[in-house]
Amino acid sequence: MKRPRVLLADDHALVAEGLWHLLEGDFDLVGTVEDGRTLLKTATQLRPDVILLDISMPGLNGIDAARQLTKLVPESKLIIVTMHNDATYVGEAFRAGAVGYLLKRCAARELVQAIRTVLAGRPYLTPLVSADAQVPGTTTGLAPADRGRLTARQREVLQLVAEGRSAKEIASALTVSVKTVDFHKARIMGHLNLRTTAELTRYAVTHGLVAP
Repeated sequence: MKRPRVLLADDHALVAEGLWHLLEGDFDLVGTVEDGRTLLKTATQLRPDVILLDISMPGLNGIDAARQLTKLVPESKLIIVTMHNDATYVGEAFRAGAVGYLLKRCAARELVQAIRTVLAGRPYLTPLVSADAQVPGTTTGLAPADRGRLTARQREVLQLVAEGRSAKEIASALTVSVKTVDFHKARIMGHLNLRTTAELTRYAVTHGLVAP
C-alpha cells in the first residue's frame, strides 16, 4: 500500500528533525525546507500529499505561503504546526487554506492522528488551542483588521522589510523593481499609519509575520 508523502517546512532544524523522526515510520517524508519561498518551489516540484508548515518562517510566513500553496498544489493538504495558540492565528490559517492546526507541544500520536484525519477529508484542530478557536463552517473567524487592509504583495514586502532586507534584496526576491518595492512600502506605511521602518518591524512582529 502506498504511503502518504509528507513535506516539512520549519526554519528550526531541531524541530524539523524531531518531526522527521516522529513520522518516518508511518509516512514517506519527501523533504525539509527552511523558508516560505523555498517551500513554494519544492512543493510545486514534489507535489506531496501533506505539507506541515510553521507560521513564522523567513522569506514568506506560513499563512501567506498557505494562500499560494492552495493555488499551486491544491491537492496537497496543509497542516499548520506552530507555537501560536491564539484563535486569531487559527482563523487566519484556515481561511488561508490550511485544513489542520497543531501546536508544537502536542503529543506525537496527535500529529499522526491529524495527518490521518486530513487525508480522510476532514479538518483537524488540536484541543490545545484557545477555546474560542473554531474550524471553518462553525464561525465567521477573527481577522486582524489592519492586516486585512494589506494586499498579498504588501504583506510579502512588509515581512521582508521587517526581516531587515534592503529594497534591492526585496526586489530580487519578488522579481520586481526597486521602485515597485518603495511604492509598496509607502502604501503599507500609509495604510497602517506608520512612519518608520522600526515601526513596520514592530507591527510585523506583533502580527506574527516575523518571529521576535
